[in-house]
Amino acid sequence: MSDIIPPPNSPSDQLLDAGLYIVATPIGNLGDITLRAVDVLRRCDAVACEDTRVTGKLLKYLGLSKRLIRYNDHADSRQRGQIVDLARGSAVALVSDAGTPLINDPGYRLVKDMRVEGIPVTTAPGVSAVIAGLTLAGLPNDRFLFAGFVPSKDKARREALSELAQIDATLVFYETGPRLGKTLAVIEALLPDREVAVARELTKLHEEVQRGLPSGLMAWFDAHPPKGEIVLLIAPPGEAEISDDQIDELLRDALVTNKTSQAAAEVARATGRDRKALYARAMELRSQ
Repeated sequence: MSDIIPPPNSPSDQLLDAGLYIVATPIGNLGDITLRAVDVLRRCDAVACEDTRVTGKLLKYLGLSKRLIRYNDHADSRQRGQIVDLARGSAVALVSDAGTPLINDPGYRLVKDMRVEGIPVTTAPGVSAVIAGLTLAGLPNDRFLFAGFVPSKDKARREALSELAQIDATLVFYETGPRLGKTLAVIEALLPDREVAVARELTKLHEEVQRGLPSGLMAWFDAHPPKGEIVLLIAPPGEAEISDDQIDELLRDALVTNKTSQAAAEVARATGRDRKALYARAMELRSQ
């Protein structure tokens, strides 16, 4: 798989109309950039980006030189206002380090401000790691929920996965290699019978998708420590009935870090079982 293709020639040398242009950029393979994205970047007046070094490399590959404006998670209302003011009379492209802007980044605030001010906003769609992961995972994709990054703290991670567990849709998260093992362990505790897919290094030379039950994936990635950015997908709830032994295991695990009522509520959300019955069983387990 090649990472480089010759950039296409722009169909026009005319300047773009003033406004904000949301431009998707490659997540790995530079060949995934669209003809329209190249055209917008070639003809815009400035580019708002997360990291000027990352975007600078892309522009250099395309043979372009543009004014770069840093706009990332730390940008405040003053910085947004400067970009809004610039877009009143100039064409400003908005890009992220990789993929489609506004997906798990703060770009929506900028778009909101543009809309309030009546400034045109146009999108040049393209690559998205979420969609790429869904197409490769082989899990149901007629309904899916993208939930951003899995929380990094143990308790927050467990609470987030427990809260979303009964949603009738494939769950999609971003995750990092160093934290994947801990996340799979929580999935194994809460949802041991749900299929999981781990997609990493998407569109790159070492693209990989591993799919299976969480226990099997834990063993695989223990032996093959993952690197790179990861899209983690969890299949929607199935029809299989969870056994009483599995319920006890989930309750015991939840009781390690939670009060009895909290443990019962967590397992109820994850399994659909009656919370009062789970509370009673949790009290028995705690007394043993």
